[in-house]
Amino acid sequence: MRHGILRWAALHLLIALGAGLSGAAASSATAPAPTLAARQLAALILATGNHAQQPFAIVDKRAALLTLFSAEGHLLASSSVLLGSVVGDHSVPGVGDRAQSGQLRPGDATTPAGRFRSAPGHNHTGESVIWVDPDTAFAIHRLRPGRAHADRARRLAARDPARKRVSAGCIVVPVAFYESFVQPLLGRQEGVVYVLPERSDAAHADLPFTAEQWRTL
Repeated sequence: MRHGILRWAALHLLIALGAGLSGAAASSATAPAPTLAARQLAALILATGNHAQQPFAIVDKRAALLTLFSAEGHLLASSSVLLGSVVGDHSVPGVGDRAQSGQLRPGDATTPAGRFRSAPGHNHTGESVIWVDPDTAFAIHRLRPGRAHADRARRLAARDPARKRVSAGCIVVPVAFYESFVQPLLGRQEGVVYVLPERSDAAHADLPFTAEQWRTL
């Protein structure tokens, strides 16, 4: 009976999320639409209360897209993101220390999948970031100035998700998106960040679905 109720609730939440998405798309033709996998996961999260009544974000690595939701489950905004240049769903041991010391290795640049408790903070340079997993220096941060800025801005605007695999592992978002949506939502309180695995056989005990269910999303 409980599973039937949850399926019914998830279905109705998915319909509501779809309606909210339509309104968002109508108001901003350039805003990317959340993926079906993200909307299905959001419905499951809300039906089960997995987000513990906190604001949350869903990152679909396959689409290189981040979607933000309020604690009440309202769809707020979506954006293209830059992700780790190395394919993989787990952090490499010792990557946190190497990231903070600027000694990353070529294989370190994965964006891990899973359910993470996020918190606002600052990195080793004093920049404000959203820590997804501080132990591995995994964060959401804005596009940074520098020699690579122009190239990364073009990659963020590209349609091909493969072009967005260029970061050292962090989730990089446009400056305007960070300041308008990420900072007000996750930069002032704790939240939950769900990063969907990119491998179809991935199993993550901390995500609210099994590897078999993930294949159907």
